Amino acid sequence: MFVDHTKESPDADVSAIAALDEPTRRRLYDHVVRQPGPVSRDEAAAALGLARQTAAFHLDRLAEESLLDVIYERRSGRSGPGAGRPAKLYRRSTTQVSVSLPQRRYELAGRLFAQAVEESEQTDEPVRSVLHRKARDLGRHLGGQDTPDVFDLLERYGFEPRHEADAIVLGNCPFHALAREHTQTVCGMNLHLLHGVLEGLGDSSLKACLAPSPDRCCVRLEPAD
Repeated sequence: MFVDHTKESPDADVSAIAALDEPTRRRLYDHVVRQPGPVSRDEAAAALGLARQTAAFHLDRLAEESLLDVIYERRSGRSGPGAGRPAKLYRRSTTQVSVSLPQRRYELAGRLFAQAVEESEQTDEPVRSVLHRKARDLGRHLGGQDTPDVFDLLERYGFEPRHEADAIVLGNCPFHALAREHTQTVCGMNLHLLHGVLEGLGDSSLKACLAPSPDRCCVRLEPAD
């Protein structure tokens, strides 16, 4: 099963990036991620010449924004009664934070391409055929989640949908740079992805069609009849 590891809310990523605009907080973040192991509040404060309370405030803010992970360890190495309380430590978060305007989903495309190449090598099925099937499967998975409708899902994934008469046109291609250089491959993947989205949503009122245009996505959704 394909799992998209990027955040679904661009607002959360923007908030995280904005948190680093504060100079002291950025210095603390840079210090923590450069260390070979997790860092305590006291260690961070001493390294940067800050009051412990100031370091603690900014480190916790970075953790709230998912920029740092928090773990608890006993630095003494002892356990049991008398070992003392575990120290609160900070390390680089495993969460990926990325902001792109307009939205791009290159990691999603890269994962689909990698899956297609690997399965093609194992089965001798043409890569493009596997890619289309994987894209359609992913679309069904996305459409089968708790999503109100296709418009909401397309907005979430950066397609910038808008109504045009009875159709839905997509003002942004999340795979823009790839589509410019590898148009047939990427647009075919995108078409099957959106076929799958409609199937996952159980929306038979629309169909995904190729309709290339220089100022928008190559796929548009038109009335099925």
